[in-house]
Parts: sequence; structure tokens; C-alpha cells
Amino acid sequence: MMRRCDLPARDLRLLDPLFVYPSTILGRERAIVVNLEQIRCIITADEVLLLNSLDNYVLRYVVELQQRLKASAVGEVWNQDSNELIRRRNNVFQNSSPDYLPFEFRALEIALEAACTFLDAQASELEIEAYPLLDELTSKISTLNLERVRRLKSRLVALTRRVQKVRDEIEQLMDDDGDMAEMYLTEKKKRMEGSLNGGDHHSLLGYRSNDGLSLSAPVSPVSSPPDSSRRLEKSLSIARSRHDSARSSESATENIEELEMLLEAYFVVIDSTLNKLTSLKEYIDDTEDFINIQLDNVRNQLIQFELLLTTATFVVAIFGVVAGIFGMNFEIDFFEKPGAFKWVLTITGVCGLLVFLAFLWFYKRRRLMPL
Repeated sequence: MMRRCDLPARDLRLLDPLFVYPSTILGRERAIVVNLEQIRCIITADEVLLLNSLDNYVLRYVVELQQRLKASAVGEVWNQDSNELIRRRNNVFQNSSPDYLPFEFRALEIALEAACTFLDAQASELEIEAYPLLDELTSKISTLNLERVRRLKSRLVALTRRVQKVRDEIEQLMDDDGDMAEMYLTEKKKRMEGSLNGGDHHSLLGYRSNDGLSLSAPVSPVSSPPDSSRRLEKSLSIARSRHDSARSSESATENIEELEMLLEAYFVVIDSTLNKLTSLKEYIDDTEDFINIQLDNVRNQLIQFELLLTTATFVVAIFGVVAGIFGMNFEIDFFEKPGAFKWVLTITGVCGLLVFLAFLWFYKRRRLMPL
């Protein structure tokens, strides 16, 4: 696989289904490495190499790619759930993707469409589940509802991270003309074939590329050993390949509008999905703020009630002190009067009530509690 597609081992590791790697789109000399959600494939100028081809999601990708290649139109929908996404994309550019796109761009578009549709469907499902739950939480704060919101927020953060990664990957490609130029595999293949076909009648003498590399064979090929000739032919082939690749990159850099339009379309789609998730995150934050305000209000009410109880306890303690004083075994003439005990209770109760009212007036003046 590495020799066939001219890929380093680190690119193939990105496609390993046993590991979780972030979404990545890499343009190489002879292939495009795509890792978008469940779609992990290698796109060349005339074929798509898929990993985990028995997965249902990958099978849908294969069926859609076959249908579009047969119909020669890339404006088809991914499935019924993606109709709205494709309509939004077409409304932006007033037209669907052109039929003359090369094979690698058609395969890349279907992969982008599949990833965007999958992420948007998950975002919509999360919205449907989140908004009623958040509304219920604002009306009834319970441990069960709080736990459900916590799990929902964890899913939201994970999904937002995946959507953000796809968006950043598309934006990074759009900002780098060189990377987009590297993805014109069909054009580079045609230039390579034309160069090889046209180079059969060229002599090995005096070949010089545009970047200043000059290679020349010995004047007398008989005098050079066979190994030296093979090394020279190999060096010449490598130089010619670099020369053709440089010419292809320069030409593709001047004409990358097709790929840029394609990426912009799905950038709008994935950005819309990210905006939905951002709005949901803000709604969750607003709900958390509202719940915190409610909890603060309840906490303040409890503190006010505790303050009233403390004040009442203080007044009762004063009453108990007076009663304790008169309960002492002292010889006082006042105890011998028949109505003395009633007057003591009455005066003590009135004094305690006045002290309690004085505390309430102080609390109201200091705005410690609404009275």
C-alpha cells in the first residue's frame, strides 16, 4: 500500500480503525488521505481504497459513490436526512457541483458530505433531546435531571470538538493553496503520463529542469559500467518526476477554484452545525445560571429564616433568665404578693416582644431581609 500510493507509514496509521484520530485530510503526491468520522480511505486519481469496508456507514458511502459515478452528477443527496444540507449548500453557490470535477474531488465531496450529514444529524438529535430536558430542569430541579443534563453536556462537548476539528481541517485546506494544488491527482497523473510518453525519444544528454537541476550522461555509454547507467537513469527519472510535480503544482495553484468552491460549500454546512451546537451550549450555560440564581435565592431564604430563629431564641433566652432569677430560693418580700408572678411574666413577655420587634426593624433598615 505504501509503495502503491507513495504514502509514509504515519499516514496509514491515521486510517487504523483500532485507534481514534481526529479528522484529517492530507494531500500527497499520488493520493489523498481522508479520515472523516467513519470514512477512512485513500483516494487516488482513479480509485478509492477503503478500510473497514463492511461497516454500514462505509457501505453507504460506496453505494453513493457508485451512483454518482454512473449518473455523472455530484449534485445528488446523501440520503433523506441530508436534503436540507444540500439545499443550503446549493443556495450559497446557486448551483450544484459541476459534472467535470475529477474523480478524486467527487470521492472527496461524498466523504465530506457524509461527515457533515452525520455530524449535523447528531447535532439535531442532541437538540431534540436537550431543549425539553433543560426546560424541565428550570421548572423542577432534581438530582435525576441534573445528572441527565451532565451527561448531555458531556456529549455536547465531545460532539463540538469533533465538529470543530472538521471545520478547522477544511479551513486549513482553504487557506493553503499549495495543499489544494497537491490534491489535483488526475491532472498530475496526466502530466506524468504525458511526460513519460514524450520522454521516450529524448536523449539523456543535456536534460535540465526549471529549478536548475541538470543531469547529463557520459559521452560514451560504452565506457560507463551498467550499474552507473542504471543509477543515472534512476536519478533522471526522479528528477523528471519532481519536475513534472512542480509544473503540476504551479498549474494547479493557478486553477484551484473548483476545489476551493467545493470546500467552501461544506465549510458553510459544517459551520452551520457548529453554530447550532454553540447555541445549545449557550442555552445550557443560561440554564445553569438560572439554576444558580434559584439556588442562591433559596439559600438566602434559609439564611433569613435562620436569622429569625436565632433572634427568637435570644428573646426566649432573656425570658428564661428572668424566670430563673425569680426561681432562686431568696427571701424577697415581692414573692409574698399574690399577683407578683403574673406581673413578672407580663412585663418579661412585653419586653421580649419589644426586643424582637427592634431586631426586625434593624433587619429591615439594613435590608437584611424583605419584611
